[in-house]
Amino acid sequence: MSISWTAKVRKSTLEKLPPDQLLPDTQPKYVASWIYTFGVLTIAAFVMLVASGLILTIKGPNWWHVSHLGHFINSIHLWNVELFFAFMVIHLWGKFWMAAWRGKRFATWATGIFAFIGSIVTAFTGYLIQTNFDSQWIATQAKDSFNSTGIGAIINPLNTGQAILLHVAMLPLILGLIVVVHIILVRRKGVVTPISNDHQYMEGKF
Repeated sequence: MSISWTAKVRKSTLEKLPPDQLLPDTQPKYVASWIYTFGVLTIAAFVMLVASGLILTIKGPNWWHVSHLGHFINSIHLWNVELFFAFMVIHLWGKFWMAAWRGKRFATWATGIFAFIGSIVTAFTGYLIQTNFDSQWIATQAKDSFNSTGIGAIINPLNTGQAILLHVAMLPLILGLIVVVHIILVRRKGVVTPISNDHQYMEGKF
């Protein structure tokens, strides 16, 4: 009897991502350091961004202008953007000074960089759909910048519908996928050890 493709996928997944590695019961002592908390804080802010963004999407781009509840939800979305970038930058710099690409973790480091770049683009499209004077000013300035580079033939910052599509549907899905891959890589390779504990790194064997 031949093995079905679902059984092959399950077997391969369990071999590469065993449950005790994805959801470990214990963690290294050094992970208790505060610098290791900013990764999960970034994810928590991202979850809040998605949740508040879904509410704003369902209600429409003008809802927060005419509703006290909408203004509150929009404020939650805005402040989580601020926290998201603050946590991410601290996480990024912390891992940079820890040389987090050690131990064959370059892919983990690279996906983190891609997530940072994707977050900037996503935040930019978010500014474009505020439907206020700020978004209008940003869109007109961005139009000239995009046109000077040729990108304006593909993306029009003055097209609010296009910006909503990018910000609500396309970019968050791409960013979310990158974050999921990043987390899986962290689980597979483990969190990077402090440089002071990495004797191979100190001896130049990396």
